Amino acid sequence: MPSRESENVVAEVGVLIYPDCQLAAVYGLTDLFRIAGEWSARELIAERPNAIRVSHWLMDGAEMRCIWDSNPGREHRISHIIAPPSLVMPELMQSMTTASDWMAARHAEGTTLCSICAGAFVLAETGLINNRRATTHWAFAEALARRFPHVKVAAQNMVIDDGDILTAGGILAWTDLGLTLVGKLLGPGVMLATARFLLIDPPRRDQRMFNAFIPAFDHGDAEILRVQHHIHAVCAEAHAIPGLAARAGLTERTFMRRFAKATGLRPTNYLQQVRVMKARDALEMTNRPIDQIAWSIGYSDATAFRKIFRRTTGVLPAQYRQKFGVASTRSSREDHHDET
Repeated sequence: MPSRESENVVAEVGVLIYPDCQLAAVYGLTDLFRIAGEWSARELIAERPNAIRVSHWLMDGAEMRCIWDSNPGREHRISHIIAPPSLVMPELMQSMTTASDWMAARHAEGTTLCSICAGAFVLAETGLINNRRATTHWAFAEALARRFPHVKVAAQNMVIDDGDILTAGGILAWTDLGLTLVGKLLGPGVMLATARFLLIDPPRRDQRMFNAFIPAFDHGDAEILRVQHHIHAVCAEAHAIPGLAARAGLTERTFMRRFAKATGLRPTNYLQQVRVMKARDALEMTNRPIDQIAWSIGYSDATAFRKIFRRTTGVLPAQYRQKFGVASTRSSREDHHDET
């Protein structure tokens, strides 16, 4: 391993430490950037291999202070700041004004700002992602949109790179963000070598396949709840709006308005989500043919089912089964046939 003095520091990444943040991400990113530097030394035949300096910044009352530095003794020139995930739900996160003000000031000096998972709430406090697309964990997307209505939340994306601002989705998406930065700062060859060494995938761009449908049942609207229970019980049946409205004892117009208010979805979209949820379960836990699964949840046209499944999850059914299936896998020949 090259000495610190022999390295050519191409960037300094400041990792924010705030109350209840995920320290596994803080130290994981630190290790990832160090490993990338070591692979840079192997990839490049040079006296001074490229490296990424990492510093940890603690939110301490009304100030931010550096508590650790991989290259101490040098003036800080932070090129990137990362707000890591939180270990608590967004509604329990403390005020981050000190951190967000510090991040905004650094951004004005040319620093690129990054967030991972619930770190997007810290980043959003800066106001710098208003009217921009940003991602967070799929489970926190609604809370982020509600608290910061000017942010264009795009939870289907794993990483969104706006150049001066990067946001990453899931709680373990620090690997995706870290590798994205390694690719930018040290090159794609070093990024791929780092990913291979760590036995992780190169940066993913989509988190829809991980996004679970969590229906709301605690909204207090008894008539709509009755319809929801009916849909979940017999999702394979045809569910026309007039019939659903009649089951609720409401006019169609009132039913549509109250259903959307209670569930956040139109009835047809809700039904699709329920069907895809049941399809995911079948793909994960059984080896039933995909056409049979489609029929069992209400799709007589398996091609239409595949299109809806792909639009919802970002992948085709056989690809989903290959990644998440826990039952014995079908032959590759059958899977190939399912996708053609």
